[in-house]
Amino acid sequence: MTLNRHLLLAAPFTLCSAAVLAEAQTYDIDIPAQPLSSALDALARQTGIKPFYSDAIAAGKNSRAVAGRFTAEQALARLLSGSGLSHRFNGDKAVAITAGQAAHVETLQPMTVSGKAEFDSADPYNTDYSLPNATTGTKTDTPIMETPMNIQVVTKSVMDDQQDINIVDAITKNVSGVQAGHDSGDIYERFIIRGFSTIDIYRNGLLRGFNTYDPSNIEQFEVIKGPASMLYGRAQPGGLINYVTKKGLDIPTYSVQQQFGSYDQYRTTADATGPIDKDGKLRYRVNMSYQDIGSFKQFVNDERYFIAPTLSWRPNDRFDANLEFEHKHEKKVNDFGIPSIGNRPAPVPLSRSYLDSANGPVSDTTLVAYDWAFKFNDDWKLKNRFLWENWDMQYNDIGGSGALRADNQTLNRTVFSGPANQETYSTNLDLSGKFNLLGTKHDVLLGGDYYNNAFNGENEYFTATTPINIFNPIYNVISQATLDALPISWNFLRKEERFGVYFQDQITLFDKLHIMGGGRYDWVTYGTGSNSKSFDLAKANYSDQEDQKFSPRVGVLYQPWQWLSLFTSYTESLGSANSGLSFTGQNFKPQSGEQYEAGFKTEFFDKRLSSTVSFYDLTKANTTTTDPAHPTFQVTAGKVRSRGVEIDIKGQVTEKLNLVTTYAFTDIRYINANANLLGQRPIGVPENQASLWGTYQFTERFKAGIGGVVVGKRNGDNNNPVDLPGYVTMDTMAAYTIPVGKTRLTTQVNINNLLDKGYYVGASSRNSIVTGNPLSVMGSIRLQF
Repeated sequence: MTLNRHLLLAAPFTLCSAAVLAEAQTYDIDIPAQPLSSALDALARQTGIKPFYSDAIAAGKNSRAVAGRFTAEQALARLLSGSGLSHRFNGDKAVAITAGQAAHVETLQPMTVSGKAEFDSADPYNTDYSLPNATTGTKTDTPIMETPMNIQVVTKSVMDDQQDINIVDAITKNVSGVQAGHDSGDIYERFIIRGFSTIDIYRNGLLRGFNTYDPSNIEQFEVIKGPASMLYGRAQPGGLINYVTKKGLDIPTYSVQQQFGSYDQYRTTADATGPIDKDGKLRYRVNMSYQDIGSFKQFVNDERYFIAPTLSWRPNDRFDANLEFEHKHEKKVNDFGIPSIGNRPAPVPLSRSYLDSANGPVSDTTLVAYDWAFKFNDDWKLKNRFLWENWDMQYNDIGGSGALRADNQTLNRTVFSGPANQETYSTNLDLSGKFNLLGTKHDVLLGGDYYNNAFNGENEYFTATTPINIFNPIYNVISQATLDALPISWNFLRKEERFGVYFQDQITLFDKLHIMGGGRYDWVTYGTGSNSKSFDLAKANYSDQEDQKFSPRVGVLYQPWQWLSLFTSYTESLGSANSGLSFTGQNFKPQSGEQYEAGFKTEFFDKRLSSTVSFYDLTKANTTTTDPAHPTFQVTAGKVRSRGVEIDIKGQVTEKLNLVTTYAFTDIRYINANANLLGQRPIGVPENQASLWGTYQFTERFKAGIGGVVVGKRNGDNNNPVDLPGYVTMDTMAAYTIPVGKTRLTTQVNINNLLDKGYYVGASSRNSIVTGNPLSVMGSIRLQF
């Protein structure tokens, strides 16, 4: 602060009362590394404290960056770390900063203080299972307890303890009402949320095209339950998944990890970050990974290398920017599963594969993204994000699932081969601000976004190619050379362009009542074209349609006490464009969604343990399903209603015990549909699903954990129902950390499916039922310094 910087030492320090007041309130702190005097000015603006010091002791000193939710005392301690200065509160908001150690004023009786360290959410040593804030639900950094919707966060600490090497396990094990979706041999990672399938994944708030995702540069996942169209445009009504990437830190930090597991599974990751300049204004981060993941199933494998460098620039406390690059090369041999006989999976070994060889698609993905934010003042901010992604795929699925013949032992196989390309552009611009009006507090958002996606494929596609006996399979009978010589038999293109504008106002009355209102208007153009002879004819057959819709969202949350929030909301959405293709080549009407939701949230133990309980009624119209006469095409299905209860509890129960537990009851049915679908449950959705995971820190060095997943029975085919039995699996872990100076060496072992239960994880149809992994072990050695 520039006004009076003379040290005030005349009055006695009221240490005890000042310490209590300093701990009484936490603040959202965002102060980049900069000259110390400027950092103290920023801290004063963000917390209201009044630091007093002389110009001489601050001259030439720089502060470290501080970002996260802290008390004023914690934030100030981090700012002064390494400066040689100390501080002492001498009143409610006044704090004296002096050189060297503070003078001793009062001798206290010896005491022992214990507790858990406060971590920045981006700190690589952060062990929190629960975070109090999330941005995905409102596009502003809003406490989850003040947001009238169900939002779940999966932290990096949870993923590390479980050794989740793919995003599907990280989300389905730790968020209620979410299952893995299965289609196209799992070549894309997709999910089912509240009973509705989605293939769209968001990265730092921007939509990517469908793909597979490496978790090495992911800081956390944020899952919105229910329609999210008001902020994000066209989306499935079940929910939305957004992941937040790692950013550069102001302290040099490095990590190398080697994982190795059953069935020839190997994964190597490296993470390096730190400042580039001496002031810490320019920072870098590089995440790299290589994996060669085998399987208990013959031929199935996933080999991938991935690199993601990032630059972060914070020249002052008003402007920050991030530039990110990603490249991924992957060869993934897909698992098309096993067929069914009658209404049950075929009685064949769960490890059986009906591929012909270890061939598989090869893909290369390149992504460039940036974001920047400028603060006009402490209340108003402008933020822009941009993403470009190019994905090249060479399909090579030989022996994918086909139809089982009448003899119940001969399986027709399909061949799908040839090149494809997907290019995506995505951007948005948000203006957010805070103001008071007639005794009410307002947090407003105005924004617009644009999305463009084009997919082109020129493929060989054949069915009934070299059938295989499911009980006595013979492999390596399909000639790759012969297939390579075949002409292209299927040409396809798809284009989608979206533009939307939106507004939102979060109103606070009496510090306890929070009212959220907002709306969005979308303009969407979508079209497809196909032809069996040439890509030019496919383009000539291209037809599109334009959809427009206003999507409102309103919610009310009442917080009678800091630890309890009661909420209710109503939301509409513009749903998926029905990307499937009809046999006649006509486009489908867009899907739409409508949801009513109510529930409550709690936070205990200084916000370290949180819970959400929600009740919802969600309807989706204009759904599609597989065409029974032409299985590679789609037909209109009708309306689906999902009703349910979801419970999520996560965080720190005691100083040493961390916990994640979930439960979902999902009553989902076709309520206005084709005769053969009416009353049925969609594919892959259990009525009951639950999970439990907990770790206990026995000593400073040793930690162990155990958990499990319970999934009820599911349907495996819409047109001809198949019963997939329910299942229970158990997992466990143990880790031991050896500190060597400033270096940490952690050894860890995880055992998955501890009881070695056979089970079916899901299906895309009655002839493609995916089987679960048997007992498997994953070991890890990790060095952090």
